[in-house]
Amino acid sequence: MDIAALSTALAQGKIAQQASISVAKMTMNLSKQQGQAMSELLQTTKVMEQSVTPHIGSNIDIKL
Repeated sequence: MDIAALSTALAQGKIAQQASISVAKMTMNLSKQQGQAMSELLQTTKVMEQSVTPHIGSNIDIKL
């Protein structure tokens, strides 16, 4: 086998592996950012629900 061809093949394999790892890291970072944004959105929604209808659920009228 030609040493130059083997060297080239190994270098290409290494570059492909580095690119794959880089894409995986970007995907993980994006997922983390989306999770944080979703958490913030849920917190904002809870605050908005309470501010729009603060009286709901705070009192119970019972007659015996």
